Amino acid sequence: MATDQHFVDYVLEQAGLGDALASRRMFGEFGLYLDGVFVAVAADNMLFLKPTGAARELLATVLEAPPYPGARPWFVVDDALDDPELLRRLLRTTVAALPPPRAKSASRAASAAGASSRRATRPRQ
Repeated sequence: MATDQHFVDYVLEQAGLGDALASRRMFGEFGLYLDGVFVAVAADNMLFLKPTGAARELLATVLEAPPYPGARPWFVVDDALDDPELLRRLLRTTVAALPPPRAKSASRAASAAGASSRRATRPRQ
């Protein structure tokens, strides 16, 4: 069962982090990014948080399950949706424990820009 947009909107609202928390559609589900760092997955209308030791310490009870078949277990944090302060702390703690996103190299960014400009042009007839 795919996650519906209403669930994702509810998660974003409950987190109360404004534009710092964003969602992106991924394979029928949604990835959540805090300050550009991938921190959670909304799958089957459940919220899965990347597992970190720091977030584990904030959880009274740790429930783990894979967000999709074949994945490693992540923290299931649906209970945190009823506690916006805990949800914010979990998200911020997780992003602080993860490495920052890698910057695209100049050559990779240039090739991506070239590829997008090639796609944008109309084929000659």
